[in-house]
Amino acid sequence: MKNFNLLMMGYLVFMSIGVFAQKTNRNNLSKIESDSLQIAYSKTTNIVFPFAIKSVDKGSSDILVQKAKGLENILQIKAAQKGFFQTNLTVVTADGKLYSFVLSYNEESPQLNLTLNKTKPTEQEIYFSDESLNDQDVQEYSKLAFYDKKKLRGEKESNYDIDFVLNGIFIRDAVMYYRIKITNNSNINYEINQLRFFIRDSKKVKRTASQEIEITPIYILNNVVKIDSEEENTFVFAIPKFTIPEKKYLAIQLMEQNGGRHVELHVKNTKLVQVTVLPKL
Repeated sequence: MKNFNLLMMGYLVFMSIGVFAQKTNRNNLSKIESDSLQIAYSKTTNIVFPFAIKSVDKGSSDILVQKAKGLENILQIKAAQKGFFQTNLTVVTADGKLYSFVLSYNEESPQLNLTLNKTKPTEQEIYFSDESLNDQDVQEYSKLAFYDKKKLRGEKESNYDIDFVLNGIFIRDAVMYYRIKITNNSNINYEINQLRFFIRDSKKVKRTASQEIEITPIYILNNVVKIDSEEENTFVFAIPKFTIPEKKYLAIQLMEQNGGRHVELHVKNTKLVQVTVLPKL
């Protein structure tokens, strides 16, 4: 019996050491609490962060996210779809801090202007982009891109009697100019709800967040909101210079107001390398 008791004590000590080793080898996870945020389709929510925004990841394409034009620490959010299912948003700032939000739809009383302040809301700083662009030069280069005779081929999508064509990519200094022609071959006027640019993953893994970055034009030449039946319009979008990372593509999305005639172009880096340098003014 004495030997049996000694054997049991040894076994218990051995098991305790094993459990302790498992605990010490296990990572300690700390939960990051998410803030609740209510947004709308017809109103824009602005969030001022204490540092420049470095990364944004949204859980659904039903929400639209962009940095405010010319600013580094203001994020603008609105719903792309009325009544969307609850989703999330993750933001990483230059100080290495991660912010997590749970987004819900509320058209009647969304939260509009928020600050994640260091001390007091009145002391919140605004960070402007380092690169300042001459608005007059951008407009003049947009006109040069509009009249340039060099054409980019192979970037065309046609649906619902709507031709959506990227027929020129140009560059001058730190700005790229995308020339896009839309032709309405139908008998119904086409009212434009959105014409937007996104960087997307080429392949989306199931059950993962949508990796999508919106690129906001700094100027649009010939910016019309309606293309009459049997008519066309050529736009020039001035966009801060960028390249498309590996395994990603540029999506140019055209959406109809109160309609379903949506058209989308996908552009890969092989087209961007065909960019035309505009002559200096």
